[in-house]
Amino acid sequence: MRKWISFPHKAGTVSRQAHADFPAAGIYEREAGRSGFFGPASHFHHRHAPTGWSAWEGPLRPRAFDLNELPQQGAMPVDAATVLKNAHCDFRIWSLDKPMPALFRNGDGDDLLFIHQGSGELFCDYGHLSFRDGDYLLIPRSTMWRIEPAEPVTMLLIEATNGAYQLPDKGLVGPHAIFDEAMLDVPEIDDAFRAQYAETETRVVIKRRGALSTVTYPYNPLDAIGWHGNLSVARINWRDIRPLMSHRYHLPPSAHSTFVAERFVVCTFVPRPIESDPGALKVPFYHNNDDYDEVIFYHAGDFFSRDNIKPGMLTFHPCGFTHGPHPKAFAKAQTAPKTFTDEVAVMIDARDALETGDAMAAVEWGGYVDSWKPKD
Repeated sequence: MRKWISFPHKAGTVSRQAHADFPAAGIYEREAGRSGFFGPASHFHHRHAPTGWSAWEGPLRPRAFDLNELPQQGAMPVDAATVLKNAHCDFRIWSLDKPMPALFRNGDGDDLLFIHQGSGELFCDYGHLSFRDGDYLLIPRSTMWRIEPAEPVTMLLIEATNGAYQLPDKGLVGPHAIFDEAMLDVPEIDDAFRAQYAETETRVVIKRRGALSTVTYPYNPLDAIGWHGNLSVARINWRDIRPLMSHRYHLPPSAHSTFVAERFVVCTFVPRPIESDPGALKVPFYHNNDDYDEVIFYHAGDFFSRDNIKPGMLTFHPCGFTHGPHPKAFAKAQTAPKTFTDEVAVMIDARDALETGDAMAAVEWGGYVDSWKPKD
């Protein structure tokens, strides 16, 4: 057994409540926390913005990428461009405008697909499932599947390498908060699935330990007539997520966890009212996330804590430095705060350092690190 050292103390001038009722005007709060937002933390009050750097040297810097600028990838998931990767998480983006020419089976871990654009049909061991923009499709390890787009599709592929996805523990708010498990849709053995039974040669591309094998059948192996059990492909749309909210306290990103793997979590930011209490912080707080790399993919809406960010872009904040809202967003929240945010974004918090894929150098916004500099 083990536990964190716990010694809640205070020194100097402080607020009694984190993220609210700062001790004086013009003061900036910074959170230093462990284990993402799940562990012990302390809150500092500073006279200057913790992100007010004037220069930056070295590789540990905030980075931004415009994934809209990546060239079209191939017809199979293995052709997708790697965005970020470590031993436990493989994050890629894939565009597809025609049916997959073969079935795919990932023996390296569960796949989580997030549909950024487009719609279509998923056929898999469990049956048929339609999808649209904003859907998460959770595909268990070693499931055979293929996609037929109804229109060009762009999606995130997030592999839990040598692992599995589960739902977060929702604690005091109970299992039906955020979304009821009854909201998870599963494939059906329906007319569309039965229509694709065929005695024609079908290839299955299998990925295991990063290497590819191809198995050829003289028939389509997606030929199940039924199934039963509690393991399945599942679908949930961000529109079905009902976020936790507090009008008096800005909740940490961990409150918006959607799926949990062994060494990373996937969170979903969806539209919600902004905190209305006069003393509550109304933008994400400045913080050191000193155990996790943070990644946010921007799907839709107005990203109220960032400047010059549009849908299809991604930001990457490695652990080990303070970050938070851009100066313009922070200032606006003090003087003319919004009452509602319409942003939709997918966030990954990874316990192990992520490396960027080779294709990312061509689509990086090199000036992102300077976007926190105070404007004259």
